[in-house]
Amino acid sequence: MKQVTSTREEKKARHRQAILEAARDVFFRDGFMAANLDEVAQLAGVAKGTLYRYFDSKAELYVAVLAESGEAFEQRFRETLDPRLAADEQLRKTARFYFEHYTRNRQYFQIFWAVENQPVIGELPPAVLDEVTRLWEQCLRVPAEIIERGIREGVFRSCDPWEVANILWVLANGLIETEAVSARRELRGRPLPDVFDDALELFMRGLLRDPGHASESRSETG
Repeated sequence: MKQVTSTREEKKARHRQAILEAARDVFFRDGFMAANLDEVAQLAGVAKGTLYRYFDSKAELYVAVLAESGEAFEQRFRETLDPRLAADEQLRKTARFYFEHYTRNRQYFQIFWAVENQPVIGELPPAVLDEVTRLWEQCLRVPAEIIERGIREGVFRSCDPWEVANILWVLANGLIETEAVSARRELRGRPLPDVFDDALELFMRGLLRDPGHASESRSETG
C-alpha cells in the first residue's frame, strides 16, 4: 500500500512539474492575458481538466510559475554574500545583483505585477499570497542582515534594518518598472543602469556613518 501511495504521489509531482514548465513557456511568450490554457495542457501532455486539479485558476498557475523561479533566485541572491567584504561593499554587490537579475529576466519580475493587479487577473487564493509574501520576506532578510551587520561594525548609522531594506527594495523595483513604459523611460532620460547606480549611491550616503571615508576607500581599492 505504501508503494502504491508513493507511486501515486510521484505521478502527481511529475504532472505538476510538467504543467509548470509548459505554463512558463506559454506565459513568458504570450503574457498572462493572452496565454491559452489549452496550449498549456497540450504541452504538458495532460487533459485541460487536469490543470484544475493542481491549480484553481489561471492566476494561481501564473503566480506558481513565477514563485518557483523566485525560489531559485533567492538561492542565488544569498550566494552574493561574501564575509570578506565590508558591509557597505556587500550591500552594493547584493543590490546590484538584484537589479541586474531582474532587468535581464523581466518575465520573472512580473510576479510583482501579478500580485498587485488582482482586479485584472482575478483574486488569488490566500495560500498563494502567503507563499509570495514568504518568498519576499526571505529575500528581504538578505539586505536587512547586511545592514544589521553594518550597524554592529560601525559602518552604517543606527536605523531599523528591516525598514531600510524595504526602502532599498522599493527603490530598485520602482526604477526597474520605469523600463516597461516608453513615457517613463523618456522622463528618466539616462540609461537605467546609470540611474540605478546614482540612486544606490544616494541611498548609501544616507546610510553610511562616514560617507566621505567610504568613498575614499572605494577609490583606493577600485
